[in-house]
Amino acid sequence: MKLSEYVGHDGVGLADLVARGQVTAAELAATAQAASDAVNPRLNAVVETWPAQDIPAAGSTPLAGVPFLIKDLAVAMAGQRVELGSRIAAGNVAGADSSLMARLRRAGLVTLGRTATPEFAYSTTTEGVLYGATRNPWDPTRSPGGSSGGSGAAVAAGIVPIAHATDAAGSVRVPAAANGLFGLKPTRGRISMGPDTDEVFNGLAVHGFLSRSVRDSAALLDLVHGPEAGDPYAAPRPERPYTREITRSPGSLRIGLLTRPWGGRAVEGTVLDAVLRSARLAESLGHRVAEVRVELGIGWEEFVQANARLWSTNLVTWIDGFATAFERPVDLTTLEPETLASYVYGRRVSGAEFVDALAMRNSVARAIGRYFTEYDLLLTPTLPELPVPLGTYAEDAEGIDGLGWLEQVFHRSPFTAAFNIAGTPAMSVPLETDPATGLPIGIQFAAGYGREDVLFRLAGQLEEAAPWARRIPAVWAGNRQDG
Repeated sequence: MKLSEYVGHDGVGLADLVARGQVTAAELAATAQAASDAVNPRLNAVVETWPAQDIPAAGSTPLAGVPFLIKDLAVAMAGQRVELGSRIAAGNVAGADSSLMARLRRAGLVTLGRTATPEFAYSTTTEGVLYGATRNPWDPTRSPGGSSGGSGAAVAAGIVPIAHATDAAGSVRVPAAANGLFGLKPTRGRISMGPDTDEVFNGLAVHGFLSRSVRDSAALLDLVHGPEAGDPYAAPRPERPYTREITRSPGSLRIGLLTRPWGGRAVEGTVLDAVLRSARLAESLGHRVAEVRVELGIGWEEFVQANARLWSTNLVTWIDGFATAFERPVDLTTLEPETLASYVYGRRVSGAEFVDALAMRNSVARAIGRYFTEYDLLLTPTLPELPVPLGTYAEDAEGIDGLGWLEQVFHRSPFTAAFNIAGTPAMSVPLETDPATGLPIGIQFAAGYGREDVLFRLAGQLEEAAPWARRIPAVWAGNRQDG
């Protein structure tokens, strides 16, 4: 299969070609590797590839035979490295499949490698020391976002049609916005984090995916959702497959419009204009949009501090575990400065402060939950600015402590983290671009707990009304001359 043909299909489309015998899964895997060879040297999105291990029966699932990449964090594939983007975990090899990996295999995906992540996913840009900076395929001088920036850049550039991601404060939605992709953060408990953990970041983190089409994300969530034995909780079972939801009418939804982020930072004019155009698009489709204020239930400074306490104390346990396992020191030879500062901060958090931070989670969840008793959805920018130049995050990071680092991360992405705290689903939809640069602008829609169905219905409607599939970045596997 030619690269120019390969990139013209989403995952469901590729699987259909396999099912009809027009191409084999092995041929798709070889083409995906050729796509990586063509563009990854310019992007540094994929940190390792390996030969295909699984060749599923053609037509066995809606995604059978589709090339796939996993993030270098939170998902373990037996016999492959999972290093969490950190020198302290370098060389770590998974002894067994995680629950999600087993489901990805059963879904018929052919996993061919792992994608870049910032160290311990502790940033919303992907510029780690272990493997170097990942570049945005729309403009390689800019960040692809994070922490799933490698997956975002790989999908946007056409290496694979869909890739694994995680999201603890926006790490699915931020790279979706930065790379012009569709990205949905599922409800807490929708996808199992097992078996080695019951929850990550005290329930703030979830698995998700980045794709170029809504139906790919819907199809994959259909194939992997649901609890495993021993999970601490599970999201309500959907009434029908998500792939059916994307073709159902959403009806007339009550949508609140929030343009001023929690924390009060300014939104760039081009982003604000894009959000207002998206609101008008929603109204033209029959939805009722009204500007709203949404309370967090606590102040922004308290919100950021409580998140820093939860994040950093969890980070301490991970770092100490790898330090012990590999007999490595916890210092600047093994950790990046911001990670080490966060580790030191986490060491100082008391048990009482940690419990208070958990109480913050409850306060925010109750406040967000009350909002969704009056409105079906909330509409916001995904990011308040265009993708930033590489190096931006490091400019003010010298001498910063763990709280200061998270303040900077949340300043860059102030619209996303509240829905991780609340556990509610949210998606970034690539509805807009900046007229001056052509850079993508993501629009976020959030829904109540367990209501991915509403999000998928709207996403399907928006994709039909304002299709984005023909937009391609400057670095694109389909540009390679392959005869």
